[in-house]
Amino acid sequence: GPSGWAQDATGVTRTSVRRVALTRRRSLRKQLRARGQPWHLWRDTSPEDCAAFSETNEPLINYLDMEYFGQISIGTPPQNFTVVFDTGSSNLWVPSVYCVSKACAKHSRFHPTQSSTYKVIGTPFSIQYGTGSMTGIIGSDQVAVSDVWVQFAESISEPGKAFLDADFDGILGLAYPSLAVDGVTPVFDNMMAQNLVELPIFSVYMSSNPDSPQGGELLFGGFDTSRFTGTLNWVPVTQQGYWQIQLDNIQLGGTVTFCANGCQAIVDTGTSLIAGPTKDIKELQNLIGAVSVDGEVRARCSSLDVMPDLTFTINGLPYTLSAQAYTLVESGDGITFCISGFQGNDVPPPTGPLWILGDVFIRQFYSVFDRGNNLVGLAPAVP
Repeated sequence: GPSGWAQDATGVTRTSVRRVALTRRRSLRKQLRARGQPWHLWRDTSPEDCAAFSETNEPLINYLDMEYFGQISIGTPPQNFTVVFDTGSSNLWVPSVYCVSKACAKHSRFHPTQSSTYKVIGTPFSIQYGTGSMTGIIGSDQVAVSDVWVQFAESISEPGKAFLDADFDGILGLAYPSLAVDGVTPVFDNMMAQNLVELPIFSVYMSSNPDSPQGGELLFGGFDTSRFTGTLNWVPVTQQGYWQIQLDNIQLGGTVTFCANGCQAIVDTGTSLIAGPTKDIKELQNLIGAVSVDGEVRARCSSLDVMPDLTFTINGLPYTLSAQAYTLVESGDGITFCISGFQGNDVPPPTGPLWILGDVFIRQFYSVFDRGNNLVGLAPAVP
């Protein structure tokens, strides 16, 4: 429909959708490279980070390649923060003015005493991501994505380097309540409960054009038919934690190569690449001719035209990525090179193994997250 409106599944045009513009920024990996820092050393996880996967349902987030952020404000008068809208976790947190970690000093910090609407909850809070951790306390205030009252965490400690160079201040989780640490009600659940959205759905568009001033858009309460072609195909959520769905199989060059008997995947805006079990990803890198250089897995840019398509079969339908879609073109030191858009990530049972359909996938397929019917809607994105 016209700008500012969206059509819901019944074809009725509604006004109560809320748009958040997403900015696409240069990834941390590129920034570190531009500064001549060996990011692959930085990337090596410390033993503390490895503990992140010892519990089930850990949020998976890949900060190094993170490129899409949006703005929210918290409190009265509003204090602005840049956040990653992450469908792979369920809590909202921003740095607190009481945080003394180096990472907090470099980001916008929330001043609870400067907000007339702030309420102390005081529960201690701790969250481990695949590549970083934070601890803090829970408070409650008004959040303007759409003036929703929510509880959120203020971080008082962000140890290590994971958040130090990040372009964003905090994370707004959009997964199911079962993933929420401390049983805090997620932002979108609050929006639904407070009748702030016409439909209990939100939609994500990520531009595939790295030079586009508009990196993408998150829409609360509807979807935008101008952002995709054809019709949305609806896929049932198999497990209500992550946005988890069933894959029928994964084909390379038209041949079923992985997941032959079906497997589980999550649609995760908080992971930049496509991730899968390490042994499958190693085989996939070999099959596309990608090799490791300086801790990065690179493909020959000149070979993209002859590299095989990768197809995820979901609910009987093919979702195909060309080599141009599954590689990232980067430049440094006057040379251009192509980086593989795949990474190994072993999520242990019972949660895993999981394939993670991150931004590399979402750039190609407009994604609608339907909490009312527990469905994910997918359709080819308009470039």
